[in-house]
Amino acid sequence: MPRRVLQGVVVSNKTDKTVTVLVERRVMHPLYKKFIKSSKRYHAHDEQNRYQEGDRVRIVECRPMSKSKRWAVLDEGAAASQS
Repeated sequence: MPRRVLQGVVVSNKTDKTVTVLVERRVMHPLYKKFIKSSKRYHAHDEQNRYQEGDRVRIVECRPMSKSKRWAVLDEGAAASQS
């Protein structure tokens, strides 16, 4: 089964080797057929503490690293965060 990849914005980097990423999705309401913006925060592993608040990053599913951390930051997201 392939690993999911999500894209979002870093909203917190206060913890060591961890960033909090806010991922926004657009989902259609089942009855009214209107698009609603929904968001969720994920804790992702950042080994070198490289990413700062406001950076756009891509995260990928990985093995459980702690109680709440099941995602890791992809390295190729660094090029996207510079632009």
